Parts: sequence; structure tokens; C-alpha cells
Amino acid sequence: MADKQFEKNDIVQMKKQHPCGENRWQIIRMGMDIRIKCLGCGHSVMMPRKDFTKKLKKILEKAENKNG
Repeated sequence: MADKQFEKNDIVQMKKQHPCGENRWQIIRMGMDIRIKCLGCGHSVMMPRKDFTKKLKKILEKAENKNG
């Protein structure tokens, strides 16, 4: 199964909406665990990569590639 290609600072949509009503999240940390920040209220959540890939619905915006 091909892994969904996501990177730090991408804007993603999760399967479940955040309690604040927003469904857009920014990936702010990647490693064994992935931390995402709600773009509605700023709350951040950390979860294992395996759980994140299960809960990810789609990538809405790719991060700009910055060299440097």
C-alpha cells in the first residue's frame, strides 16, 4: 500500500472535524509521532504516525518548498 505523501507544514483534512468546528490542520512536527495544529483554534495534537495516516482524509495544500 502506497503511503500518502505528506510533509511538514502541509495543510491536511482529517476524517473527523475538530470540536471547534474546523477541519483544516497544519502539520507542525514529523517523526515517529506527528503533531498537527488546528487552523481554527490553534490547538495542537500529537499522535503516532500510524494513527495519523489512518485518520488523514486528504492533503489540501502542499507546503511551499523553501531552500535554506
